[in-house]
Amino acid sequence: MSLLQQDSPVLDDAARGEELTKGSSHLITASVVATVLVSIAIAVYVLAGQKPPASAGEIEQIWVHPLHTETSGFDAAGAPMPKESFDQVLVFARVKLRNQSNQPLFLYEILSNAKLDDGIHSSYAATPSAYERVFLAYPELAALHGNGLSQDATLDPGQTVEGTFVSSFRMTKAQWDARKDLSFTFAFRYQPSLVLTPHAPIIEQ
Repeated sequence: MSLLQQDSPVLDDAARGEELTKGSSHLITASVVATVLVSIAIAVYVLAGQKPPASAGEIEQIWVHPLHTETSGFDAAGAPMPKESFDQVLVFARVKLRNQSNQPLFLYEILSNAKLDDGIHSSYAATPSAYERVFLAYPELAALHGNGLSQDATLDPGQTVEGTFVSSFRMTKAQWDARKDLSFTFAFRYQPSLVLTPHAPIIEQ
């Protein structure tokens, strides 16, 4: 028997080992690829199942008007009475709201929220009729008059509404200027509230 014949079983075993190693390598590669594909499929399924929020929007512009009011010292009948004074800040906001759902959205409340050192102060938006009276009482604010946004507006699926509202904070101008944050809450029936933070500069009138 030749040396070649004597060594052939050893060579055959080595060849079989190399072949086995190659097979294992292909198996590992196939497993990794399968895992990646399954992960991608799961991610696509989850993302496809996620729905956008029912409502969205942005605060387009904000104006503020500080007021110091002092009563005349007479009642409605003309009789003298002590004078009273108070400070307030009128906050006008023009907003755009969108219904991103396939159901109507029913707006029922709008809040302006100013964060001060002692916490958050919230003020309800004036009703459309009160909004109009503001401009009768303060004709110098006529330039801020726009299409009033009603608190009970209904947004049909895909609809966008735009309008202006006003809120009043009983505080001095110094307190207002010291605020830490400002946001607006739009509450919808049967849906989560939408909270918007303005990005546009606040204009003082």
